[in-house]
Amino acid sequence: MATGYWEILTARHALRLLTGTLVGRLPNATAAIALVLFVRAEGGSYSLAGALAAVYGVANAVGQPVLGRLVDLYGQPRVQLPAAVLAALAMALFAFSGTDPLPVAYAAVAASGLFTPPLEGGLRALWPSVLGREEQVHTAYAMDAIAQEVMFTVGPLLVTLCVSLWDERAALLVLNLVGVLGALSVVLSPPSRAWRSAPREAHWLGALRSPGLLALLAAFLFVGIAMGSITVASVSYADGHGGDAVYGWLMAGVGLGALAGGTVYGARQWAGAPERRLRVLVALLAVCYLPLMLMPGAVAMVLLSVVSGVFLAPCIACAFIIVDRHAPSGTVTEAFSWLVTTFTVGASVGTGLAGPVVQAGGALWGFALPGAAGAVSLLVLLATGGVLAAPARGAVVAASSENDPNRAVEPRFSSGDRA
Repeated sequence: MATGYWEILTARHALRLLTGTLVGRLPNATAAIALVLFVRAEGGSYSLAGALAAVYGVANAVGQPVLGRLVDLYGQPRVQLPAAVLAALAMALFAFSGTDPLPVAYAAVAASGLFTPPLEGGLRALWPSVLGREEQVHTAYAMDAIAQEVMFTVGPLLVTLCVSLWDERAALLVLNLVGVLGALSVVLSPPSRAWRSAPREAHWLGALRSPGLLALLAAFLFVGIAMGSITVASVSYADGHGGDAVYGWLMAGVGLGALAGGTVYGARQWAGAPERRLRVLVALLAVCYLPLMLMPGAVAMVLLSVVSGVFLAPCIACAFIIVDRHAPSGTVTEAFSWLVTTFTVGASVGTGLAGPVVQAGGALWGFALPGAAGAVSLLVLLATGGVLAAPARGAVVAASSENDPNRAVEPRFSSGDRA
């Protein structure tokens, strides 16, 4: 099982790119908890902390596809590093100015979210030129999904570590400085410096002119809603079954399930079109949410949370392949960034929906929401099956040119049935 992952990690530049990307994304992964802790330390209310975190999230959702398009147009170093520096400087301004005056606080947090570099989409654009073989790229997508779960598990722990060693302001500053170093490591690597997007047709919609990509994004909006709603429902459940400790175990269970599922999924090659496979994975994801409605004791509930997360990482990894197949030529970084944005927006919507649902019907109805959202996602995929069956392009673009063998371009694999 580990052979495929080992081949990727030992490929030239692969470990550096993966590590640098994960480190570079730490400020984004830890922003919500770091902002809340800092605002509370400054004497601000939870409402203010939540509002600032929401502003950061909205700005980040807007900035990712915009910066992704700029990366496709101008290359990674010219966009990723300046964006990382601007995001860190904006957060440093917030850390030193605090919550007073409020307009400055909101502007600084919004700027930090807006300029967060699209390292996630950038890495997925680099994998084909680094690995070369299609099956290795697909395994790398699965490994990328697994690494995300690790990052979002370790990130909050790093925040609390920084707070315990120094204070809340230092946590904001240190993590954003580390993020800049991660981005620097990526953009100074030969694959990032050499990468160029494939030729693109000038169009104001960019990646969004692909009907297949739009269908995928619509489906993943509801996957995000499922993830956002389960966090709120879990809080309600934990209130009556042991408090914060149980809530932490429930969230860890979802992450553990995703790690296990992603590891198994990425360890083998799958026959058939990824669009058909995604329908099966989303159906299984929705079904695995339903047992949470049983709401047994805490130990059994944690086990059910593990089950509920098993098909999340495989869904994400499969979606990466589909994005790669449907993104119009020259828009691959933007297309991956749109997937990140859609998932983030969906999670925010899910959190907002779950609040009133739990308030009205308790945790039971809160846990019904993820299953319902998963079912809607499946319906979207079924309704758009014809659109998804036709990738945007099937031509293969060479990974290097005759005139300049050191100049990596955006490779595109054929749309055959191996995925």
